[in-house]
Amino acid sequence: MDDIYQHFRKEEKQFIDLAMDWKEFVERTYAEKLTDFLDPRQQFILQSVVGDGPDVRYAFFGGGPSCERKRALIFPDYLKPQEDHFQIGLYEIDYPRKFVKLEHRMVLGSLMSLGIKREKFGDIIVNGDRIQFFSSTEIEDYIISQFKEVGKANVTIQKLGLDEVIEREEEWVQMEKTASSMRLDAIISAAFSVSRQKAQSIIGQKLVKLNWKITEQPATDCFEGDMISARRLGRCKIIRILGETKKQKLRIQFGMVKS
Repeated sequence: MDDIYQHFRKEEKQFIDLAMDWKEFVERTYAEKLTDFLDPRQQFILQSVVGDGPDVRYAFFGGGPSCERKRALIFPDYLKPQEDHFQIGLYEIDYPRKFVKLEHRMVLGSLMSLGIKREKFGDIIVNGDRIQFFSSTEIEDYIISQFKEVGKANVTIQKLGLDEVIEREEEWVQMEKTASSMRLDAIISAAFSVSRQKAQSIIGQKLVKLNWKITEQPATDCFEGDMISARRLGRCKIIRILGETKKQKLRIQFGMVKS
């Protein structure tokens, strides 16, 4: 199994080991293992670790059809997973919409301020003035009783059925751009049409996430499939490296969020 490490970044070794422990637990006990919410990169790693063997299988569910963050159920072959196996609840935030504008980052910050680990809740979905989020049902009572404020706005939480989820207010488009290298600062500069210096500055301010993790290293190498988000600039995914231009720059196909 040591060979699997060479396919991933060094900083991902800890999660690989954790995924291996989950798989071994299912093999040893012949019982299922439900994880917290995983980001798409973690989901990919888990798929690689568990593989397609007949004895141990996996399934992902985030609460809705377009969710990025999902819980994983690792299970023996006899189990037929249903939605209720994942223990996910959908909650909508009620607040004075006429007087206050709430944003994704504000909701995320308020949830984190309750002492809840990020892994315990899933996607936060914003559409107009409606805001919903998914959470593990095991912390439902705590959230409903303690989540009372976002910014300076008083809020209340209403639980909904999973079939009442709203659509995400974003659209992805594909485009080709050129970058001088696969360094993170060069990719940000190319994708969002900002200077290399600006890219390095926002990385240093901890405003950039690579595969859903904050990074402060401009020289970090990026690869196909990587997801990058830069606050106030947007989100992009490196879909494919298409080759080099005559000036020896890299032609890259990006997926970009169009708000």
